[in-house]
Amino acid sequence: MADPSSYRPKPGQIPDSPGVYKFRDEHRRVIYVGKAKSLRQRLANYFQPLTSLHPRTATMVTTAASVEWTVVATEVEALQLEYSWIKEFDPRFNVKYRDDKSYPYLAVTMNEEFPRVQVMRGAKKKGVRYFGPYGHAWAIRETVDLMLRVFPVRTCSAGVFKRSAQIGRPCLLGYIGKCAAPCVGRVTPEEHRELAEDFSDFMAGRTGTYLRRVEQQMMAAAEDMEYERAARLRDDLGALRKALEKNAIVFNDATDADLIAVAEDELEAAVQIFHVRGGRVRGQRGWVTDKVEAVDTAGLVEHALQQLYGEETGDSVPKEVLVPALPEDVDAVSGWLASRRGSAVSLRIPQRGDKKALMVTVARNAQQALVLHKTKRASDLTTRSRALEEIATALELDSAPLRIECFDISHLQGDDVVASMVVFEDGLARKSEYRRFQIKGFEGQDDVRSMHEVISRRFKRYLSEKARTGEWVEEESQDGADTPGQIADELPDASGRAPLGPTDAPGRGVPGEPAAPVPAPPSGEVTAFQDEDGRPKRFAYPPQLLVVDGGRPQVAAAKRALDELGIDDIAVCGLAKRLEEVWVPEEDDPVVLPRSSEGLYLLQRVRDEAHRFAITYQRAKRTKRFKAGPLDAVPGLGDTRKHALIKHFGSVKRLRSATIDEICEVPGIGRKTAETVAAALAEAVPAAPAVNTATGEIIEEDDGGSTT
Repeated sequence: MADPSSYRPKPGQIPDSPGVYKFRDEHRRVIYVGKAKSLRQRLANYFQPLTSLHPRTATMVTTAASVEWTVVATEVEALQLEYSWIKEFDPRFNVKYRDDKSYPYLAVTMNEEFPRVQVMRGAKKKGVRYFGPYGHAWAIRETVDLMLRVFPVRTCSAGVFKRSAQIGRPCLLGYIGKCAAPCVGRVTPEEHRELAEDFSDFMAGRTGTYLRRVEQQMMAAAEDMEYERAARLRDDLGALRKALEKNAIVFNDATDADLIAVAEDELEAAVQIFHVRGGRVRGQRGWVTDKVEAVDTAGLVEHALQQLYGEETGDSVPKEVLVPALPEDVDAVSGWLASRRGSAVSLRIPQRGDKKALMVTVARNAQQALVLHKTKRASDLTTRSRALEEIATALELDSAPLRIECFDISHLQGDDVVASMVVFEDGLARKSEYRRFQIKGFEGQDDVRSMHEVISRRFKRYLSEKARTGEWVEEESQDGADTPGQIADELPDASGRAPLGPTDAPGRGVPGEPAAPVPAPPSGEVTAFQDEDGRPKRFAYPPQLLVVDGGRPQVAAAKRALDELGIDDIAVCGLAKRLEEVWVPEEDDPVVLPRSSEGLYLLQRVRDEAHRFAITYQRAKRTKRFKAGPLDAVPGLGDTRKHALIKHFGSVKRLRSATIDEICEVPGIGRKTAETVAAALAEAVPAAPAVNTATGEIIEEDDGGSTT
């Protein structure tokens, strides 16, 4: 690891002008390429104290061993040079989009004497007109099959074309009217090229004029009583309209635009592009990339524009490019796009109307692409096995952690403090075994103390289950501590509902003595420690690895909880979100896994899932607390009967003034329940009426018992 100060240039050496810079490692390999309006100001940002740099930037500057730069005249030239250097050197710390497949294009080879229509993939060739990209090659072939009726352009290979010319007989398409058969001289090269030009114009979106012309020719043929020709033109017109129907109409005008959307998380980003030509979506493509450099959405958009249009010229660059965020130097990027197109290009964020609505659709596709990419990566057996082995190696475990449990704490400024436990087995989420916890041991915000409480409660339950099933060999406790068999606690049930009430375990509070055995349940009865089929709940199975969302303090709290319970065969680690470092107990330095490590990716996925599960529960609790009314405190009164009461009386206010006999008239409400409701409402202090401060009017309660 190099010290950036060892190769930092002197301030006077760096020019204050636009340019492109390269960071090289000790082997002289280019590891990062960037551009700047002012090289002096930009490079100075890389040589700040490491603690103030983004973690990815800090990794890059410590990997580098030297930096060099090239001065250019304008910012547009800097953008062009940056793109060419990224393509040439393939730096490891630059964002590089990778296609998840090779997209097919509809191509017309205008560089040949007899242009050919075909499906093409890969690098674009000079003199060939491309349309697309399409999602599937069969979509191109369906479109071409319809178009050949009207534009009988050659589609055969060079070998077939040459053979037909030699034998003087066209192929099948020539006989059925879907090829003009230039191979046998039915049309001249000029006439065939004109057909190819018309085909290209129609595919480029100039459809209205041609459709009107065919329709006029059809009407003229009918007036001249050339009914066979009119019928043929009618069928041609129908084929063209059917071909147009295969492309969704999104704009009423002849808009030519590309819409780019980005979906991202801490590790990866997905980009989706919709190509709109003539107001219709002509093609779609997408990329996925690892976020190996410190880059925001605007930076991802700029990289996508470079990759999308770096090799394009002319009409391949549309008049309008719609993006979710503008690049940092939007004028330079717009100028670069204009130089590629040969005319002005509008680069902007859609604000309203049809373009804004379509951008939402593109963004939805990008999000789906990112989810699909992560799902494919997580579901691959080889990848999961490698991830588990990497974790075992990094943490020096005896074997791969086949069961991983992760815990996270969530709260809102110290209120509604909850925790989550998620379970991954063989690298896959086991959602049926997720658990949620309410923090009960104290009030306020203390993530470390909360983590200690949750870990203690979860593994107390584990030890209690072992004692119940006879797996635990009782040992005399040391220093007056409770033996594991004496431990019981409240925890959520298997459905993930709120924690059960406190449980007094037999033998609790008698240090140094064996715990009393847990009594067997009556025949047929399911205990709180069993599933409905009588099998032990999943709290009975310990993980091989316990992960906490946090750094050294949270890891220490988890380890302390296990030590207090006498558990020493479960590995513990923590994943700190800011630097993505893996912390282990009693170590001053974290374990740093490579950014490309499948093991790190799995730990991050486990941590993120625990965070999602915790925050979902916390929000639900907060919402329920805000919506709580006086009927919520009535014991044994469920939502169905609560809604029936409100529906019958209209409001809590009228229900409070009702007699017990009137309450009994509600379907499903017996006299005992009616007495309980009446007593609970009588004890509850009604809220002060709401007053409209403008008019002085008292606002009545609504059906839910709250004021509006």
